[in-house]
Amino acid sequence: MATDNEAVFADGQLTFIGKDCHSIPPHLVECYGSRVKRLDLSFNCLSSLDRINQFPNLEELIVDNNELSDDLVVASLPFLHTLMLNKNLFTNLDALLDQLSPSKFPALTYLSLLGNKACPNQLSSAENSDDDYIRYRLYVLHRLPNLKFLDASPITLSERREAKQKGEFLKVLRPTEITGDQGSESRHEDSPYTPLPAGATRQPKNKAHFGKSKYVYYGRHSEGNRFIRNNDL
Repeated sequence: MATDNEAVFADGQLTFIGKDCHSIPPHLVECYGSRVKRLDLSFNCLSSLDRINQFPNLEELIVDNNELSDDLVVASLPFLHTLMLNKNLFTNLDALLDQLSPSKFPALTYLSLLGNKACPNQLSSAENSDDDYIRYRLYVLHRLPNLKFLDASPITLSERREAKQKGEFLKVLRPTEITGDQGSESRHEDSPYTPLPAGATRQPKNKAHFGKSKYVYYGRHSEGNRFIRNNDL
């Protein structure tokens, strides 16, 4: 076992936990590089995975409890079969799955995204339902058909069949966000849509009519269910 007062390396496993680093330190690559098969970088402040391609024989990568987000760009790792991304900042599932495509990660079979908003289970939000999570699993399996485990649960044969049938239709759409008063004004000015009948907009001058009408108020909550009639209106 080798130690450098920060990292611990033994039997192909390199552990570098809780060091508050924002990127993979260069000395880890220089000292261990191609010898690493399992890399644990949990409980840091990683916002990128730069230099990860300098661990060419990596089979397992654990980066739980970091600050990785939707702008993540990750290099191809042909031997990586296990990837743990729990409790990061991912919100856009499609962007993440693009980075984890089979062309870049052909051996990936175990993936865990628990604790990210992109993973709609109870850990990410109490508002998520079981149906949300089921749809998520089927869509991920559609995008990554080689998976055997997702979020610590094995992929079942029925899930695999269902993902082939309808997984592509379970994508969560992200509505375009328009913020500020300017966006609201532009929607009203540029859009030809109006909830009024077509003829209503062709009458710029409307005449008001005056007269007497009778209004009856049936006091639903009034005492004795009385009503009021006002003949002067």
